Amino acid sequence: MTSVAPDLRPPHPAARRRVPAFAALDLGTNNCRLLVATPSPDGFRVVDAFSRIVRLGEGIGASGVLSEAAMERTIDALKVCAAKIRRQSVARARTVATEACRRAVNCKDFVERARRATGLDLEIITSGEEARLSLAGCAPLLDPSRPWALVFDIGGGSTELSWARVVDGRPEVEGYVSLPLGVVTLGERFPHGANGTDAYAGMVAEVDTLLEPFDVRHGISTTLAGGGVQMLGSSGTVTTLAGVHLGLPRYDRNQVDGYLLAFEAIEDVTQRIAAMPLGERERSPCIGRERADLVLAGCAILEAICRRWPVGSIRVADRGVREGILLALMAEAGRA
Repeated sequence: MTSVAPDLRPPHPAARRRVPAFAALDLGTNNCRLLVATPSPDGFRVVDAFSRIVRLGEGIGASGVLSEAAMERTIDALKVCAAKIRRQSVARARTVATEACRRAVNCKDFVERARRATGLDLEIITSGEEARLSLAGCAPLLDPSRPWALVFDIGGGSTELSWARVVDGRPEVEGYVSLPLGVVTLGERFPHGANGTDAYAGMVAEVDTLLEPFDVRHGISTTLAGGGVQMLGSSGTVTTLAGVHLGLPRYDRNQVDGYLLAFEAIEDVTQRIAAMPLGERERSPCIGRERADLVLAGCAILEAICRRWPVGSIRVADRGVREGILLALMAEAGRA
């Protein structure tokens, strides 16, 4: 009789886990982000994550196509995500792509190429679905005592804004808009002299022109004058500014997510960043080399929002589309 030695190696975390894991992947114009999580009594617990700046939409404003280099960078990142999804034995996953893929004429070719290389089926979602998911992911940070909320997500290729009534702590969307400007697309429209006063003012003015119809259509400024309006921002721009304002030696989500950032602090940090040479921005632990050339475009979009709707402060959300996806997947699984 042959004896077999027992396998004393610790089991893989996925093997020990009894509750199912879910995955959400958000492929934007600038970033590729993944969250893998398991349900918990207060929402979910993250078991794995990934984020990489891929700049999929680089140059798309002028060319209308995804470049070969951008697609290669992105597929490399998607391979990492696919490996993490397999390793965590994910029960259900949703992988979405946003503005860059919505715009690109070669989007179908890229999606098929990514599927063959990674096994991931990218779903190109509408701007409305993107805004809805972002709002759902941020909803736990809303103040239930304030009846109105303006929630925005400054992305790489677009900026989504939702105007919502808050009822029993839950947002009910009254309207949304997707502006065709994000940190990449706006930054590429002002490639030279973005640090200059005139160029920066031009960026702010261009964004405000796009905000005005949304404001008028829903009477947001009128409602704001009566009080009871809160503002919540979900994007790399607001989290970066919060990190710089807090003087963090390295970015720390636990200190940034949920932080209340005053408009005065936003103005101060924006002026400090505008005065920094590019090299200094690259060395800043909360900006970094990959955001250094885009951060001022994000500041301009944020300034336009703050000027039009002077609420006085923004609740910072280091969460958004991925969290919205995860909550929906877990809710569907629970009902099933």
